[in-house]
Amino acid sequence: MLLVLEQCLNGLQLGLLLFLVAAGLTLIFGIMDMVNLAHGSLYMIGAYFAATFVAWTGDFVLGAALAFGATLLVGMLLEVIAIRPLYGRDHLDHVLGTFGLVLFFNELVRIVWGPAGLRVPLPDWLNTSVQLLPGLSYPTYRIAIIVTALAVALLLYILVMRTRLGMLIRAGASNREMAGALGVNIKLLYTLVFGLGAALAGLAGLMQAPILTVQIGMGENVLILAFVIIIIGGIGSIRGAFVAAIMVGLIDTIGRAFLPDILRLVMTSRGAATVAPALSSMMIYLVMAIVLVVRPQGLFPVASK
Repeated sequence: MLLVLEQCLNGLQLGLLLFLVAAGLTLIFGIMDMVNLAHGSLYMIGAYFAATFVAWTGDFVLGAALAFGATLLVGMLLEVIAIRPLYGRDHLDHVLGTFGLVLFFNELVRIVWGPAGLRVPLPDWLNTSVQLLPGLSYPTYRIAIIVTALAVALLLYILVMRTRLGMLIRAGASNREMAGALGVNIKLLYTLVFGLGAALAGLAGLMQAPILTVQIGMGENVLILAFVIIIIGGIGSIRGAFVAAIMVGLIDTIGRAFLPDILRLVMTSRGAATVAPALSSMMIYLVMAIVLVVRPQGLFPVASK
């Protein structure tokens, strides 16, 4: 039972990180109608910025804050220089243009940071465990990720649903021409939205950096899962991205944790260890396929709000 609870916490932590990536992607896709394949590269850039700034400052929290701000600025600059010329074109142009940005960022990282992976050390106060229940200790840093991601999700909800900027964002998503006619600076709004999406992806990357090796191309698998999440949750829906991300995180984590033991009942240990991760990934896409059949617009389509 304690093992199940621990894996559920791991799934929640993974799901919340995926939510940060998917929330930025669904904002950009749902509001700007922009297919951004370079979103995973911003996740990677956030992780590399974290590695750099933590090493420079010697302070993890300060380095993470600087990395978040730097990714926000990179996102806004990227929108002005490379994304803005793609507005009004079809999605194929978006795919080709942003795929070129993926290649650009991979080579830029190789030039600036080198081909070798980087590690981000945790401070002593985060590199400990917390006793949640008798017999169940959980890493402090993973708890910090869960708390931080939940706080960001709440702030994002308040921003989109309870502030003037959020009202303008929703107006631009519903009818950008009318919003522009009423005096809304659509170009500035899009720059802010893209920068916010980039910052959310960078936040996920910098929080994942101490857990995984920071390396070139680390955002590509995350990008695929983020697209799956917004398809399940509904394009443009923050609430849908949140629910779908938790679902995907739990399915992937629990599947990888318990499927090997189940499969060992019918096959060898080596075969079970090989097949279980593949089946866990397949379960995610199976859920997506079922949702597309039952609710083609996702679990929480924007039109139903």
